[in-house]
Amino acid sequence: MGQQNMLKIIKAKKLIGEINIPGDKSISHRAVMLGAIAEGETVINNFLMGEDCLATINCFKEMGIEIEMSNKGKIIIKGKGIRGVTKPKKILDVSNSGTTIRLISGILAGQEFETTITGDASIQKRPMKRIAEPLFRMGAIIEGSEGIEGVGGRRGTGEIYPPLKIKGGKLRPTEYKMPVASAQVKSCVLLAGLYADGKTTVIEPGPSRDHTERMLMHFGAKIEISGNKISVHGPASLEGGEIDVPGDISSAAFFLVAGLLVPGSDLLLRNVGMNPTRIGIIEVLHRMGAKLEIMDEEIISEEPRANIRVTSSEKRVTGIEIGGELIPKLIDEIPIIAVLATQAEGTTIIKDAKELRVKESDRIKTISTELKKMGAAIEETEDGMIITGPTKLKGATINSYRDHRVAMSMAIAGLIADGETIIEDTECIKTSFPGFEDILNRISG
Repeated sequence: MGQQNMLKIIKAKKLIGEINIPGDKSISHRAVMLGAIAEGETVINNFLMGEDCLATINCFKEMGIEIEMSNKGKIIIKGKGIRGVTKPKKILDVSNSGTTIRLISGILAGQEFETTITGDASIQKRPMKRIAEPLFRMGAIIEGSEGIEGVGGRRGTGEIYPPLKIKGGKLRPTEYKMPVASAQVKSCVLLAGLYADGKTTVIEPGPSRDHTERMLMHFGAKIEISGNKISVHGPASLEGGEIDVPGDISSAAFFLVAGLLVPGSDLLLRNVGMNPTRIGIIEVLHRMGAKLEIMDEEIISEEPRANIRVTSSEKRVTGIEIGGELIPKLIDEIPIIAVLATQAEGTTIIKDAKELRVKESDRIKTISTELKKMGAAIEETEDGMIITGPTKLKGATINSYRDHRVAMSMAIAGLIADGETIIEDTECIKTSFPGFEDILNRISG
């Protein structure tokens, strides 16, 4: 099906099999960060060996943390406590990982040294004022490539971008009201709050993924949650332990949609994370009329998980409107939802998703452009898209924009398109789903 940096997809007759979903990306990142600043050993099972999460590991290794890796996704971290990281000898490089740069900045803000952190060309276009603002209030100095935030400098009025220079130190607790719901910003502030003397509170306008809060509890931090107010008490002392990472629902989403769309399909997805702040995709599939069987639910390491069985149906799913508080629960799944919407009866409207414009690519533009090449009736709006279905898709040569979710979504579209679909620049898939192509080959026989 593929050759280096390119994926060739032909129409699938049916998809059959069981899939072990790789570890959740968000949880894998956080487990490394908290394991590194906890006292003693932390063991992480089912860690996602994707490039983004490996970038987080590399950053902590640069700061003197000993981390052992086995190829089976088991990671052992020798934590050195909250003040145990040391000044890196070189600039920290997060590669393509927005989660790494935004979350680690909260930890760096609490250190007594200055750090410079950067990433690839895509990261250098990602807005960072959203984290610089609250960290500045807490007493850190953050300088970015366009404007300065911080004490003694001018308060930058414009946006700032990586590379970021972070001068940490003694942090003050703060109460920060977030302008938009963002798990990355919330997590950054809560991690910085571990170093502040007193109670740091984040107030969310709507719920965003809560992996950080759950994991902080798991490591023994003092957390208070009251509605949309989350507080952490510092200075904190965290204790290492064992973490079992569930499969990533954002990765499962590609195969949930594939199983619905390819006739005669029957897929069992094992160990899928079912965190209530992440299951917007399940809600949307139910509302569109899809039949999913959710089985064997359990909670391990504070995180719920289950097995999901998906079978194709004779009856088409129905177009719906998706927006509001649902968006943060499925922001990463919107590209694959757009693919599903091309086959739905009627119109699907996706709105309130402007955040998609500042992901690895401008996902509103990129997914609309590429689906149009395949014959989809899709219209780009400022904060989302309008998709009218059902339309017959035809194979095309697709630009991935080096965005893993665009590449995988278009691969699934290729499974139902007439002719051959070629997706260029697919190296990016390793960011979040190493082995994606192998699974595709196996289940399509």
